[in-house]
Amino acid sequence: MNYQIELEKILNNLNGKKTLLLHSCCAPCSSYVITYLKDYFNITVLYYNPNIEPIEEYEKRKQEQIKLCKLFNIKVLDCDYDNELFHQTVIGLEDAKEGGVRCFKCYELRLRKTASLAKNYDYFGTTLTVSPFKNSNKLNEIGLSLEKEYNVKYLVSDFKKKDGYKKSILLSKQYNLYRQDFCGCIYSMKDKIYE
Repeated sequence: MNYQIELEKILNNLNGKKTLLLHSCCAPCSSYVITYLKDYFNITVLYYNPNIEPIEEYEKRKQEQIKLCKLFNIKVLDCDYDNELFHQTVIGLEDAKEGGVRCFKCYELRLRKTASLAKNYDYFGTTLTVSPFKNSNKLNEIGLSLEKEYNVKYLVSDFKKKDGYKKSILLSKQYNLYRQDFCGCIYSMKDKIYE
């Protein structure tokens, strides 16, 4: 399925501006997604990333997210740093290949939290699909499953399409945002696939 086309269908059929709880992994990824969606939704960014280590890296990314959201006058919903839950979630998958089953567990952890907090929103979604290093099909599969479980619409997406990732890099430079060189968890730090 082409999730970009599906997203465009949703956007073109919205009746007025809707509310969106948007999970964000970091300011650079959200820069493009926010500019893309802000005319369609009243966005609240959810910063829930228990996978990010060390705590200094987590805080640095969070502060960049807050800085960007202030520029767009967007609310940020900040969650507790629940790193222990992340490690419990991926027990036995520590040596799994980057981009595989360990990452899928991490996607579900973060999207589940978003869906659970989205009761008073029209939609929930994530910025994760902007990255060429993330599996958009798996993210959308998880999101659609959680839509049924939590009875909140999931905003399907593949934000990397239409040069979304390249645009996020340009916007990061424009807004002088810190761009990390690994996904966030200590396992991805070993690979540093973003270099």
